[in-house]
Amino acid sequence: MGHREDLLEGAKRCLLAKGFVRTTARDIVKESGTNLGSIGYHYGSKDALLVEAYIALVEPLGTDFEGVRTEADADEGGMERFARVWGNIIRSVPEMRPIWMMTLEVITQGERLAGIRELLIDAQKEGTAGLAALFTGIEESELPEDLVESEGRFYTTLLNGLMVQWLFDPDSATTAEQLTEGLRRVMDRAAKNG
Repeated sequence: MGHREDLLEGAKRCLLAKGFVRTTARDIVKESGTNLGSIGYHYGSKDALLVEAYIALVEPLGTDFEGVRTEADADEGGMERFARVWGNIIRSVPEMRPIWMMTLEVITQGERLAGIRELLIDAQKEGTAGLAALFTGIEESELPEDLVESEGRFYTTLLNGLMVQWLFDPDSATTAEQLTEGLRRVMDRAAKNG
């Protein structure tokens, strides 16, 4: 690996161990076996490197959320897909806890992470599109913008709230079944009163 890749791998390890706020440029250099100047040369700043490392840690989550598909899944309806994907997301929480904790850190410490915050706002837009694709089964490149802006944001909001519950108290957190039943009831009530 070159310095650029070494820095990225070192930054990922630092993020998992220390989070955004406590990771220093010296921590990254020590972890990566590089030098301070290489951060600026390859990434422009420590913040830009940390954002890229965070994105690299988060990107594989979509595959975990989709889970292993069977032939029977090809014919599943909207509610079945909704329940399956949420079940996969919830099953990923213990393994991905450090990543979810970093996400919560960014949310709660956003004012102190101004450089990181702005970069992550752009990355969140991609995540919203990824969630919309995951739940609808439509290729991300084929998603209409209005679908991303409505359904994608809906799923992002549910995901953020669900992760806070699972990080705070897994024993009382909402399950995929409860989330699906809640949506079913809301939809039934809206249909009756609509």
